[in-house]
Amino acid sequence: MSLPPEKASELKQLIHQQLSKMDVHGRIREILAETIREELAPDQQQLSTEDLIKALRRRGIIDDVMKELNFVTDSVDQELPSSPKQPVCFTDRQSTLLKKTNIDPTRRYLYLQVLGGKAFLEHLQEPEPLPGQVCSTFTLCLHFRNQRFRSKPVPCACEPDFHDGFLLEVHRESLGDGTRMADSTTMLSISDPVHMVLIKTDIFGETTLVASYFLEWRSVLGSENGMTSLTVELMGVGTESKVSVGILNIKLEMYPPLNQTLSQEVVNTQLALERQKTAEKERLFLVYAKQWWREYLQIRPSHNSRLVKIFAQDENGGDCEDHANLLCSLLLGYGLEAFVCVGTKAKGVPHAWVMTCGTDGTITFWESLTGHRYIHKPANPDESPVAEQPKPLYPYRTIGCVFNHQMFLGNCQPSDSVEICVFDLNDESKWKPMSEEAIKSVCAPGATTSLPPFPPLCASTIDASVTSNEIEMQLRLLVSEHRKDLGLTTVWEDQLSYLLSPALASYEFERTTSISAGNEEFQDAIRRAVPDGHTFKGFPIHFVYRNARRAFATCLRSPFCEEIICCRGDQVRLAVRVRVFTYPESACAVWIMFACKYRSVL
Repeated sequence: MSLPPEKASELKQLIHQQLSKMDVHGRIREILAETIREELAPDQQQLSTEDLIKALRRRGIIDDVMKELNFVTDSVDQELPSSPKQPVCFTDRQSTLLKKTNIDPTRRYLYLQVLGGKAFLEHLQEPEPLPGQVCSTFTLCLHFRNQRFRSKPVPCACEPDFHDGFLLEVHRESLGDGTRMADSTTMLSISDPVHMVLIKTDIFGETTLVASYFLEWRSVLGSENGMTSLTVELMGVGTESKVSVGILNIKLEMYPPLNQTLSQEVVNTQLALERQKTAEKERLFLVYAKQWWREYLQIRPSHNSRLVKIFAQDENGGDCEDHANLLCSLLLGYGLEAFVCVGTKAKGVPHAWVMTCGTDGTITFWESLTGHRYIHKPANPDESPVAEQPKPLYPYRTIGCVFNHQMFLGNCQPSDSVEICVFDLNDESKWKPMSEEAIKSVCAPGATTSLPPFPPLCASTIDASVTSNEIEMQLRLLVSEHRKDLGLTTVWEDQLSYLLSPALASYEFERTTSISAGNEEFQDAIRRAVPDGHTFKGFPIHFVYRNARRAFATCLRSPFCEEIICCRGDQVRLAVRVRVFTYPESACAVWIMFACKYRSVL
C-alpha cells in the first residue's frame, strides 16, 4: 500500500531525526572502517552492499534502529486501513485524520466518528479487563447506501471505549451521475439513514444483538462549519425495546467541506415534510385496512377469532416470527414464491412458519426454528369417514393469514384447520387479498431507501485452521476430564485423529452439493489403521457455532457418542477431529468426529 506524499515526507523526517539522535551515521562509519580492515581480502577491491548490511546486522545496529522506530510503525498502522478490501475505517483519537486518508476528491463523503459511549448500565459493575484477558466485547456495525462498516471490538464496559471513524460515500448513483459532486440541496433529498447495529460477543464467541438505531445525518447540512456533534440513545430489542441500553457520542462532518451550507430551518422543514408524507401514507393505509377488516368479518363473523394480523407499528415479535420473516426473505431472494404463515400449533399456541408454492402446485411448509420441511397434502372433508386420509406430519393446527413483501391474504375458508386448508391463493373465495397498491404505498422498495437493499457480503474473519485446532484441544480436555470423573484413563491416538479429516471434508462437501465423495477411501484408510481383532466406532456431528463446551454437552446427549467417549475395554484409543469451514459474514460449519478403537474381548 503506497503512502500519501505528505505522509511519506513526514515519515522520512521522523526517521532522519531518530537516526541523528542515535548517531547512527557515526556508528556506521566506524563499522565500515573496521569491516574494510578486517574482512576485505587483499585481492578484493570493494565490499558489496550485502556485506555491509550483514556487518551492520551482526553488530546489532539495524535492530537498535528498528526498536527505536517502533512507535512510528504503530502510528502508521492505526491511520491506515487494515486491508484495501475492507471499507475505509480508521482510528481517530485526537484530531481528524481525513487529510491523511486516500479518498476520491471528486466524491462527497460523510465522515462519521464514534467518540466513546456512556451509561451502558448493564456493565456498570464489570471490572476493567487485565491485559491478555478474554472478555466480552461490543462491535458497532454500520450500513449506509450499500456500504458496510464495522468498528474494532472494544471491551464491554459502562463507558465503552469506541474511537472509530468511517467515511460514508453519500453520492453513489448510477453511471453518468456518479462522478458529479453532490451539493447541499442534492444531499438533502437523500433520505437514507445510517443504520447502526450494536453487537455483543461473549467470551465463547456467541453474538447477541444489543441495539439497532437509524441515524438521521442530514442535520450536518445545516451546521455553520459543516460539522456537528450529537448523542444517540440506543434502545434495547424485543421485550426490552423501551429500555435504554446506552448512549453513543457521534460527530458528523462533510468532506470535502461544503461550499454553501443550508440554513437549519430549511433542513428542519424538509425533514418535517418527509415525516408528514410518511404519516399520511400510513393514515390512508389504516383507513383502507379497517375497511378490509370489516369486509372480512362480513364474510363470516367467526373470522374475528382468527389470527389475521394486518398492520403493526414498531412491533417486536418473538423468536418464531423473526425467524420466519428472515427465512421467507431468504427464500424470496432465491426466487421462490414464499409466504409467512400466521396461525397456531397444538393447544392453540400462536405460531409463525413459512410456506412455499411450487410451480407444480406443491405446498411446502418450512419450520424456521428447526429447519424441518413438510409437504402439505390437504384432506378432503367431504370424503367418507372410512376413506383413508393423508396424515399430517407437521405440528400446525390453524392458519389465519399469509403474507410476503407484496401480498397479504386472509383465510376465508369455512374452517381454518391447516389439515383441510386449500392453498389456491388466486381463489378469492378461499383467500381474501389486500390491495397490492395499498401495500406498495407503505412497503414499496423506495419507501425507506433510494437504493435497492443489496449490501455487499463481508468476507469471513475466522481463521479456519486456528479455530479448528482450538476447538479440538478444548474437546480433548473436556473428554479427558469427563472420563477422569468416571474413573477412566484417556489415551489419544493422533494418527487416528488425522485419518478422520478427509471424512469431515467429504461430509461438508455432501452437505453443500448433495454429492457424496471419498467415503470408500476413508473406510479403506480406517481398515488399515485398525488392527485385526479391534473394533472401530466413529460419530460425526455438525454444528453452526464454535462453542466447544456447548457442542460437547450436545454430543453427550447422543447414546452412540456417549458410548464412544466413555468407552471401556482393552487397549482403548480415542480420537477427535474438528474441521471448521468458513463462509461469508463469518458464518461457519463446524464438523466434529469422535472415534475410538479397542480390542474386542469375547
